[in-house]
Order: sequence, then structure tokens, then C-alpha cells
Amino acid sequence: MEIVSAISDYFSDYFSTLDWAQIKVLLVYLSIPISSGIIGWATNWMALLMTFYPLEYIGIKPFGWQGIIPSKAQKMATKSVEMLTSKLLRIEERFEQLDPLIIARQMRPELETLSVKIINEAMEAQAGIIWENTPIPIKKQIYQRAKDEIPNAVVDIMVELNGQVDKLLDLKRISIETLMADKQLVNEIFLRCGAKEFKFIEVSGFWFGGLFGLAQMVLSYNFPSGSWFILPGCGLVVGYLTNVLALKLIFEPLEPINILGVYKFQGLFLKRQKEVAREYAKVITEKILPTEVMTEYLVRGPASDKLALIISREVNNLVDEVVEDMAGASRPIFTLLAGKRMDIAKNIIMFHFMRELPIVVKQTEEYANEALDLENTLAERMGNLSFKEFEGFLRPVFQEDEWILILVGAVLGMLAGVLQFVVMWYFGLA
Repeated sequence: MEIVSAISDYFSDYFSTLDWAQIKVLLVYLSIPISSGIIGWATNWMALLMTFYPLEYIGIKPFGWQGIIPSKAQKMATKSVEMLTSKLLRIEERFEQLDPLIIARQMRPELETLSVKIINEAMEAQAGIIWENTPIPIKKQIYQRAKDEIPNAVVDIMVELNGQVDKLLDLKRISIETLMADKQLVNEIFLRCGAKEFKFIEVSGFWFGGLFGLAQMVLSYNFPSGSWFILPGCGLVVGYLTNVLALKLIFEPLEPINILGVYKFQGLFLKRQKEVAREYAKVITEKILPTEVMTEYLVRGPASDKLALIISREVNNLVDEVVEDMAGASRPIFTLLAGKRMDIAKNIIMFHFMRELPIVVKQTEEYANEALDLENTLAERMGNLSFKEFEGFLRPVFQEDEWILILVGAVLGMLAGVLQFVVMWYFGLA
């Protein structure tokens, strides 16, 4: 307490001897580390902003700017899902978790209603008068036969899909197309997963800038005539080093280092691997690969023709089973539907079935979400990657144009140093 009291008394005596002119000079010099801290924060904040925004080019080339990530959306989108498709997720493995019997049970009510509608449409188109005069009990028998065969058809379709789902569901293509349709989604992946690291870059700019500003202050005080060079030069160094140090501390060291056996020192991003993995899994399953998006791709995407072939075989078998019953239940219908008319009827049934399929499949989405369990699978596997593999997820965001971020920081720091010099010159200190 005596030491603190002595220091307090010393500064109290020192300041009491200063006149207003001297206090102004002191405040100008003290403003250097403070303004350097603010500049460090501002340059880092600006560099981050320029990494992600604006989404579209603003200005007239070459005098303008577009966020580094949006400007290379295709490349960044590819990088952001490479890990997903190469190391974390095999769709055929997850698809195996779907129980065909449960799928068939959940789809059955909708399919039974649909089957009645489709049979009526097909019969009215190809055997209108005869179907209209067919007794209701016979129609019910035909409907029931279709309903009885539907679960078996669904199970057969699921089994066949299981053997080639990797060819029908291109996760990389789905992900990239989704991301390219909305550039903000590419930003969101990195902003959500690296939120704490980006915040650290901002805040560290203030503290590193303030520390370097103390050196600027000492140099300017001892060499006032060189302030015109010292302040802009130091500003450039501050802007450069604050970004470099922040990036280093985020990704290095790769492996944890024990300090005195008490504290583990490791890159900030790497220390948060489990937390980041959970956030990444959420973004992927909520925004990029939700079950409904994969279902839509399967039913209406580039692979829909292959799916249609699989379903067509089962629909044909189902129709054949129903028609066999017609031979006993209604000979006129069976005779009329022979040959080309049967093929046309099958095409009508297939057309209506594929049109209604997206609605029918929606009945299974809740179960599919639980069975596929993509979020937990992704989070667990990403959390268990090696540090080197994990670093490769976020590092490319900075590596791609890291020099631009550092250059922006250096230039803005130098301009701020010029402003500091102008202030000192105005007060006659330079």
C-alpha cells in the first residue's frame, strides 16, 4: 500500500506542477496509443467487412469492391463443402438407416388415396363407358388389390434406391447449387463457424494497436522532428502487424503446447473444434442439406429420370397385379385394356404418380430427419478430425486473399499515422 501511495503522490505532485499548455502537450502524446488502438480495431474491422461484403460488385471496375468471399463464391462454396463430401458424410451409409417398412407404413395412407384417384383417371381415359358402368363392388375389389400391393412396391423401391442412392443424390452438387443461389449463405457458413475468431480479430486490433502506439508515443516524444515519418511509418507497421498477429493466434500453434504444465496454448479456432463442428452441422442441415431439399433434388433434380425408371418398374408390376384381378372381376375391362391401351394406362398412372410424389414423400420427412441423423453425425465426425484437417476448413477464407486483408490494414494504419502527425503539427509538436 505504501508503494501505491508513493506512486500516487508522485503523479499528483507531477501534474500539479503542469500548466495548461503542458497538459495539452501531454494529452496529445497520450492520444497516440489510444488512437493507435482505435485504428487497430478499425482497420481489422474494415478488413473483415471487406472479406464478406458487399455481396455484389459496387463501383465501376477497376474502381470498386466486392467482398472477397462473394467475389469467389463458386470457389468458396466448393471449399466449404469439400470436407463435407470427402470426409464427413457418405449418403449411402446414412440412407441405410432408413427402414423401408416404416417408410411404406408412413406413405401408405396418402398412397392409398392417390391410387384410387389415379386408377379412376386411367380407367376413365382408356375405358370410360365400361368403367362408368362397372359395379361399385368390383371397383372396390380393384382398389383394394392396389392398396394391398402398395407397401410391397414401396419396400422394393426403397431397396433398389439403397443400392444406388450415391448416384441419385449428388450432395456436392446440391450444396454448391444452393450456395450459389444465395451468396449470403456462403458468408453465413464462415461467419457462424468463425464468429468468435472474427470478434477476436476486431478486439485484438485495439489491444495490439494500443501496445504498438506506446512505442510510437515514445519515438515521437524523443524525435519530434521525425514525426512526419515516424507516425505514418509506425501506423503502417501497426496496421500490418495487428492483422498478422491476429491471424497467427487464430491458427497457430496447430497442436496444443503445455506452458509450465498449467496452461495449454493453441490456435483459438482449433481449441473450439467441438463447438465449431456443432455450428457447422447446424448450418448444413438447416440451410443447405435439409431433408426436403434432398427429397426435392431426388424427385425433380437431374437424377429424377433414374428415379422414374426405378419407380416405373414397380408401378408396372403393381398395375399387372391389379389387372390380373380384373380378369376375374371384370372381363370386359380386362379385354379392353389389353395391348396398347394397357401401355397407355400405365403411362397415365406413372405420370400422375410422379406428379404427386413430392407431396406423398413429405409424409416421411420427420422420420427421415430422425433416421438420417445428419446433424449429430456431421458434428461428431467433424469434431473428431485431426487438427490439420480441421484447420483446412476455415483457413482458406484467409489464405485465399490474406495479403489483401493485411495490405488494407497497413494502408489504413499509415493514413491514420498521417492524421496523427497532422494533429501533432497543429499543436506545434512536430
